[in-house]
Amino acid sequence: MDGENQAGGAGTAHSAPSCHDDVCITCSDSGLPSRVVELREQGLALVDTGSSREVISVALVDAGRGDTVLVHAAEAIAVVARI
Repeated sequence: MDGENQAGGAGTAHSAPSCHDDVCITCSDSGLPSRVVELREQGLALVDTGSSREVISVALVDAGRGDTVLVHAAEAIAVVARI
């Protein structure tokens, strides 16, 4: 039950939700795996989507150049592969 609270779980440690199968855990829409080409100032990065290059936010993840991130709504929501 990744990311869900257990009934009666007072005092129980909870795991953070995680992204899987290229799906956003917040809204269940598909995310797009993209490779980080360049890190920029203010938590932004240039990524290669495979069909274009886009500037996205990486403020929520610890991504580096060459890493593959899962992108949803111009926000990296998970690092799925590290270089």
